[in-house]
Amino acid sequence: MSNIVKLDPVDREILFHLRQDGRLTNVELAKRVGLTPPPCLRRVKRLEDAGVIAGYRAVIDPRTLGRGLEALIDLEVYATDRATIEALEDTIASYDEVIEFRRLFGRPDYFIRVAVADHAAYEEFQTRKLSGLPGVLRVTSHLTMKKIKGGA
Repeated sequence: MSNIVKLDPVDREILFHLRQDGRLTNVELAKRVGLTPPPCLRRVKRLEDAGVIAGYRAVIDPRTLGRGLEALIDLEVYATDRATIEALEDTIASYDEVIEFRRLFGRPDYFIRVAVADHAAYEEFQTRKLSGLPGVLRVTSHLTMKKIKGGA
């Protein structure tokens, strides 16, 4: 586990603006946080080196790729042996439909977020890819009505 990094108000302001728009130029970012470009760039580099900024990415609208239906899945397993668990995790993580996959403490054992084209595609995903996997005990689906905040 990494060390906790102490952030001053300028660091927090830099992070705020980069969360809003990770493509800001250093000159624009510096202007927004009240610095000149060289010290701003040094701060961003320090935040990257410390692991505070873990990367930059494009946020893709799944609807434009024909994946407008999002489902949240609680997955419970009965298997406890390492080989079955690792195989299960590797298999689920490899599915294109899976956009987030987490192992949890307690129940359910896993949280999975998937994006598919429609209800028929979700039914296909659940019945052909999830339900038949070794070790799976229960699949509980929650279809998203409306995304209020968060999640790429």
